[in-house]
Amino acid sequence: MTIHVVKKGDTIQSIASQYKVSPTRLAQDNMLDPNQPLVEGQTVVILFPEQIHIVKEGDTLVSIAKQYNVSVINLIQNNSWLTMETKLAPGQEVVISFKGEKLGNIALNGYAYPFIKSEIYLDTLPYLTYTTLFTYGFTKDGTLIPIDDQQLINTARNFGVAPLMLISTLTSEGVFSNELAHAILNDMTAQNNLINNVLENMKKKNYYGLDIDFEYILPEDRLAYVDFIKNITTKLNPQGYEVMVALAPKTSATQPGLLYESHDYKRIGEVANKVLLMTYEWGFTFGPPMAVAPINKVREVLDYAVTEIDPAKIFLGVPNYGYDFKLPFVKGTSQAKSLGNVEAVNLAREVGAAIQYDETSQAPFFKYKDSDGSDHEVWFEDARSIEAKLRLVPEYNFQGASYWTIMKFFPQSWLVAISLFNIDKLI
Repeated sequence: MTIHVVKKGDTIQSIASQYKVSPTRLAQDNMLDPNQPLVEGQTVVILFPEQIHIVKEGDTLVSIAKQYNVSVINLIQNNSWLTMETKLAPGQEVVISFKGEKLGNIALNGYAYPFIKSEIYLDTLPYLTYTTLFTYGFTKDGTLIPIDDQQLINTARNFGVAPLMLISTLTSEGVFSNELAHAILNDMTAQNNLINNVLENMKKKNYYGLDIDFEYILPEDRLAYVDFIKNITTKLNPQGYEVMVALAPKTSATQPGLLYESHDYKRIGEVANKVLLMTYEWGFTFGPPMAVAPINKVREVLDYAVTEIDPAKIFLGVPNYGYDFKLPFVKGTSQAKSLGNVEAVNLAREVGAAIQYDETSQAPFFKYKDSDGSDHEVWFEDARSIEAKLRLVPEYNFQGASYWTIMKFFPQSWLVAISLFNIDKLI
């Protein structure tokens, strides 16, 4: 894999010629529009085929996979134009493998809302080990608030992806309720009712495991939260279900703040099967302009986490989005606009901005003026920043990485992933 940073005058054709690859393939893999100019500073991922199969009459994905002793999912990963239903035509080229030694295996999770566009979901599933469906709520007596998830569960399993049920204290107003958490953590009748309802739902809908996301828990409920995780894990594990817990990005055991104080890394790490470090949102909606997940800040969290939690249980949080910050920043007033990574590059093209790269945070950004003359600063993710984050997984001996969210398709993220790793499939 080579990550090419676009220079002035570069075109899809000139880049393809430089690296001796197919321009059609280059555009397909990176989802580039041949009719749109490239943006100075944007990234283009180049993969170099090692083994190619030329389709013959009667070939199918299944027959080709058997011939080369690979899975159909592997073929789809390596050929972005393929789907489960693609009918092959003689003469088409199917890449069996790419050049380059991989770093090993990785487990990848992606969060999805029930209203995810079907084409985005289908395009993403080949690259995932798990998908967490966001989110089941619950009442103070432990009654589940359901979501429309059955089709997503069934589709995930068709792609060999393990669906995870998520329970959270997120309310219909979009905020995490510490009052709801307090009620369920301190009322054992309600808590056991919730656990029984979770188990019944997982069996009924064919979930693979459970994800727990309680945020802004009251400090006095710190140990009660650990006991809850232990309670639910003890009951789910014998039924074949593992439990993952999302953790705020802490850098010390005594870090102040309501988001951090009740997430006890050591104790939760001991009772949960897996943990997700939510290593993003340094740059956030109501904050000043900066990278969403600056690598230097992420490392501070990881360096602390491995002193408290078995690295083999850890998933690194990876953002799949950026923010457009309007300047000047006014605390309590300013509100950045969230945007996808492809959307960010398109915006740079529209406003005529060159994309820059900050080496300290390992993240791309650009600046522009809007039609009203206001200054803006945009931070997002590209192939370079995704590679920097994914390489942390083997460096720290983590189990994998988890994307928040997969609602907007970013093809370069998956090109980088399949270049660096073999992606685990559990079902």
